Amino acid sequence: MKELDWANLPFGYMKTDYNVRIYYRNEHWGELEVCSEETIPMHMAATCLHYGQEAFEGLKAFRGKDGKVRIFRLEENAARLQSTCRGILMPELSTERFREAILKVVKLNERFIPPYESGASLYIRPLLVGTGAQVGVHPANEYLFVVFVTPVGPYFKGGFSTNPYVIIREFDRAAPLGTGIYKVGGNYAASLRANKKAHDLGYACEFYLDAKEKKYIDECGAANFFGIKDNTYITPKSTSILPSITNKSLMQLAED
Repeated sequence: MKELDWANLPFGYMKTDYNVRIYYRNEHWGELEVCSEETIPMHMAATCLHYGQEAFEGLKAFRGKDGKVRIFRLEENAARLQSTCRGILMPELSTERFREAILKVVKLNERFIPPYESGASLYIRPLLVGTGAQVGVHPANEYLFVVFVTPVGPYFKGGFSTNPYVIIREFDRAAPLGTGIYKVGGNYAASLRANKKAHDLGYACEFYLDAKEKKYIDECGAANFFGIKDNTYITPKSTSILPSITNKSLMQLAED
C-alpha cells in the first residue's frame, strides 16, 4: 500500500480491504461473512429504500502510544443501535454479535489504522438495512447488517481548532417525539438544507433550536451541544436529540 499522508486525511470514504456482513432471514441472524465487494445487491422494493428502515452507527479505532489498537466505547454503540432497532421495528443485533463484527473488520483492515498522534483514526460504519421486498408500510422480513471501515482525518476542515457556528431558525432537524433519538438516515436528510445554508454563509456548521418553541438550543448539526457556565456542565434535555456517546463520556468526566 502506498504510504498515506495520515496528517492530512480528509473525513471521507476510502476503499479498504474487507467489510463484514450478517444476514437476517427466517427470524434468525446468520453467520458472519467476510466480503471484499463494495456494493450491496438489493431488491428494488426493499423497505430501506421506500420506508426508511435503515439505521447506522459511527465509532472509531485508535492506535495508542503502546502500539495497541483501541475502539472507543463499542458497547455504547451497540446499545444505541439496539434502541434504534426498537424504534423502527428492526431485529436487534446482540452486543456480542455487534462486537464480533466490529473486532473482525478492524483486524482485517489493521493496516489502515493511522499511527499514534497522527490526528487521524479508523472510522467504523455499521449499517443495518431492511432488504426484504415490501409494498405497503410494514417492517421487512429480511435484513442486512454490514460494517465497513475507512481511515479519516478530523470531521471539520479546521481540524481541532475552533469552528464558527450559526443558529438556523428556518428548519427543524427532528420533531419532538419523532425519530430524533434514533440514528436513522432520514434525520440526516432533514438536515441537508440547513447545513448547506450554514456553509453558504461561511460557517462550519449549524445550531438547531427546539422545534416546539424555537427558544432553546437543541443540537448542533453534527453533534450534541454542551456548554460550561459557572463551573457547571450544561447540555439540552430533549426528546428529539440523538444520545451522544461523546457527550455521555464528557458528562461523566465532568462529574468525576
